[in-house]
Amino acid sequence: MEENNDKDLHLSVTESPSTFDNLEMMSVKELIRSINKEDAKVHIAVRKALPQIQALIEQLVERMKQGGRVFYLGAGTSGRLGVLDASELPPTFGVSEKLVIGLIAGGDVALRKAVEDAEDDWDKAWDELKEYNVNKLDTVIGIAASGTTPYVIGGIKHARSNGLLTGCITCNPNSQIAQVTEYPVEAIVGPEFVTGSTRLKAGTAQKMILNMITTTLMIKLGRVKGNKMVNMQLTNKKLLERGSRMISEELNMSMEESRKLLIEYGSVKKAIDSYRQKARKVL
Repeated sequence: MEENNDKDLHLSVTESPSTFDNLEMMSVKELIRSINKEDAKVHIAVRKALPQIQALIEQLVERMKQGGRVFYLGAGTSGRLGVLDASELPPTFGVSEKLVIGLIAGGDVALRKAVEDAEDDWDKAWDELKEYNVNKLDTVIGIAASGTTPYVIGGIKHARSNGLLTGCITCNPNSQIAQVTEYPVEAIVGPEFVTGSTRLKAGTAQKMILNMITTTLMIKLGRVKGNKMVNMQLTNKKLLERGSRMISEELNMSMEESRKLLIEYGSVKKAIDSYRQKARKVL
């Protein structure tokens, strides 16, 4: 299909027309190849934003070592991605669910259904943040593909005026949210394959950046040893086997012995540390 090069300069990048037209006339092969072609632009946009991502993470590490927390604010897809990232940290790294918290406009019901007008409430996010007794060690990160969501911008402005560190992840250049945030991250992925559908490239870019932020944080906070998730929660047989394998490789013991050790101590890190402490006492 021919690409459409017409541009409306008055529209934001995330709302500008797709460079493809007549999508309904495309074959399945053409559709998936075209989507894949657009997706290939995402990692390039994220790579360009690496200095911004680094600056934000370095601020987060220092604050979190002193007991600070991270709060994500978002609406729609952006909000769901924040909640997803926050919810994956406790089982993966064994941290408290209170360390990174995702807030979405409209509350938990908005994870599955659209909540009308929820994202237009300027003060709601700050009201929700105050319920967590936020303090000056905490950081608020607004996630907004367009960079114009009132729920997110209002939360950021209130947080900053009350001394909290603020960051954002957006996919529009020179957006409203970037202008009011101390550490903005801008991944400019261009128009979406389906015009305005920011669950596509923008959502992928946001997920990649969130992965970078929290994975790096967890490593710097000591939740990873070598390249292994030694603090993961043992919530199923697969993870029990994975943990046993980690111990077996680290301590050069059988899987059966490793499994018994893991069950006794409840985490890979505790099992390895305890075993080595006992070994030193014997020596």
